[in-house]
Amino acid sequence: MAKPSDTRTAGRKPAAKATRSTAETEKIRAALAARRDELRAEYDQTLSEITELQRDRLTDSAGDDQADTGTKTLEREQEISLANSILERITQVERALERLDEGGYGWCERCGNPIPVERLAAFPSATLCVTCKQLEERR
Repeated sequence: MAKPSDTRTAGRKPAAKATRSTAETEKIRAALAARRDELRAEYDQTLSEITELQRDRLTDSAGDDQADTGTKTLEREQEISLANSILERITQVERALERLDEGGYGWCERCGNPIPVERLAAFPSATLCVTCKQLEERR
């Protein structure tokens, strides 16, 4: 049985896509590129810190017991997880830049409706409108 919220967007036709001016598109592109560059710098810094911490751990591991080794392993996994998270955000921004080039930026990939400007301001690489994102998170 379909959920009531599923039927609201299922039969809806996508809104007609309005074209952006070149100035608007370039402003969005510049903001996304700046964010991508910030994230890349953060990623490079994080990798540098991980490398330095690994070097320190290797020289300071004499006499470690199982608890020390476990703690160091957990810390290393957390650092790698952080780096992977940054890399995922870079990928999202790059995808947003691709969508901008293709003319799909600012439009929901699921229902085709416009993504509210407020959502794009808060999360520039959003690919789903608020309604579709809520449906996705419920699953």
